[in-house]
Amino acid sequence: MKDSIDRTIGVIDDRGTVIACSQLTKIGESRRAVLEEISYSFDSVTHDGYTYRPIGTHAHIEYIAFVEGTDATAQSTASLLSVSLANIKTLYDEKYDKTSFIKNIILDNILPGDIYIKSKELRFDSEVNRVVFLVRFSNKGEAIPFDVIQNMFPDKNRDYVISVGENDVVLVKELRNPSVSRSYETVDSIAKTIVDTAQSEFLMSAVVGIGTVVNNIKDLARSYKDAQIAINVGSIFDPDKKVSNYENLGIGRLVYQLPTTLCEMFLQEVFKRESLDALDRETLVTIQAFFDNNLNVSESSRKLFVHRNTLVYRLEKIKKLTGLDLREFEHAITFKVALMVQKYVQSRPHNY
Repeated sequence: MKDSIDRTIGVIDDRGTVIACSQLTKIGESRRAVLEEISYSFDSVTHDGYTYRPIGTHAHIEYIAFVEGTDATAQSTASLLSVSLANIKTLYDEKYDKTSFIKNIILDNILPGDIYIKSKELRFDSEVNRVVFLVRFSNKGEAIPFDVIQNMFPDKNRDYVISVGENDVVLVKELRNPSVSRSYETVDSIAKTIVDTAQSEFLMSAVVGIGTVVNNIKDLARSYKDAQIAINVGSIFDPDKKVSNYENLGIGRLVYQLPTTLCEMFLQEVFKRESLDALDRETLVTIQAFFDNNLNVSESSRKLFVHRNTLVYRLEKIKKLTGLDLREFEHAITFKVALMVQKYVQSRPHNY
């Protein structure tokens, strides 16, 4: 660039220090005043005979390019210099940045054979317990979702924060505890901390899907897919729950993998007399309370604030409508699964 431009050109870092310059004697000079002015306006500025142009995002200026002169030529040269250096930095980051490497793994943008080669290039510890968290923000606040998670996990050598959508952020967390069994307890507490901190400090509502704990870097893609399944299954079968762990999805995992046509056949088989849609809200609340209290009539009536005989009457009504007596264990299981299957079918777009 020095050979192509007949003016002094250079770069300032995010501390206001000249770190590269065609005139070597200027390297190390401090230009804090320029940094403060550009941080405020995030636009080209002229100062003391030079034109300066920021490199980076408005949220974080990484570098500033400068060109000798304040005329139109200096302005255009500074702009071209800024674009060129930004592109070079992007290419460098993609090649040598560990976060970009992890992002390519979880999104299946890298061949399995290249993973080990790249991990050696980056001196990446490929055999450590790690887990993928998928954090989904449901409301917009002043803070950016990516920044919220990055602030919680600032250790960029062990934890990797990746934006995968406007409201979705992935956290790849290294688990220092060698015990996988204890790791499951750890990941749940981490997820709860994310939800609580997002709500209390940033006033943002979030849900978290937890993937499987893996000890090989190539398996991070599987952990990410598991985290996606966990958050989707949780939103269908337990929407009030803020944390869903793939390892504890239970029957929901099975139902989620079923073809919709098979689910609809099952619903038609179970509810031959009357559709599940025929049950009113009061009846569905009664059913849920009965399940929550382990099919105990006395305890369920107490929680519902109704007389025991009233609850028995409602259960008889359900039996007449559906042919299923919820006081019988097998019928209760069938009904419970049917409720989950219906939720799943209703969640599918156009029931496909």
